[in-house]
Amino acid sequence: MTAMRDLHPMLQGGAPQARAIALHRAPSSPAPSATGWMVQSDFDGTISLEDVTDSLLERFGRPGWRELEDAWERGDIGSRECMKGQIALLDMSVGELQAHLATIEIDPHFPGFVREARRLGLPVQVVSDGLDHVIRTVLELHGLGDLPVIANRLVQTGARSWQLQSPWASAACSRASGNCKCERLAEQQAAHGRVLYVGDSTSDFCVSGKADFVLAKYKLIEHCVSHGIAHAPFVGFDQATVLMRDIVTVRERVAA
Repeated sequence: MTAMRDLHPMLQGGAPQARAIALHRAPSSPAPSATGWMVQSDFDGTISLEDVTDSLLERFGRPGWRELEDAWERGDIGSRECMKGQIALLDMSVGELQAHLATIEIDPHFPGFVREARRLGLPVQVVSDGLDHVIRTVLELHGLGDLPVIANRLVQTGARSWQLQSPWASAACSRASGNCKCERLAEQQAAHGRVLYVGDSTSDFCVSGKADFVLAKYKLIEHCVSHGIAHAPFVGFDQATVLMRDIVTVRERVAA
């Protein structure tokens, strides 16, 4: 693994104030697609084989993070408030974080899915209510560091302390999320016309009802069925690749 001093020069010395763990760049807007479609995908449990934030809390979280999770599941607090409190309870060094991220696996067929999407002229964007540095690091380790990522910002505030910042939050978000996926979807519909959304669970429920078509796994399948949302179920990205090709091709022929 690359030495931390090479990965994160911002962490070298400096005043004892909050410092972003990675250089944060504004996600570039993909060029309009030739097909009129683009792809947005959730990360945790969809691209990755586990929820990475949960795995960090399981390993490095101080007592209290489960109570916040329970409060969110009861609807007492929104997901942004829940995550903000949980990230503040993480007790880990940068080295421990990076070592943990190096163990995270993604769906082995996701790189092929991205290649096929690009061959078809579909931009791919990762949109998550998780952590930007976590997602970018895992993607880079799997040769996908060029994918645009929109997520909450992970900021280091001390040798072993962390903070959540949510530059993509919205006061209008019905889930009170740190990253309003519905707004991100609307932005891409305005830019491209149609969005194929890929997701797996609770954080994808709201946005799935606004997408032009959904590739769904896990809990999102039942949600789409019960709400009459146009979707196709999948287990792995090998299946998702075939479905994406068929959906875009068939719907383009119908539109023509």
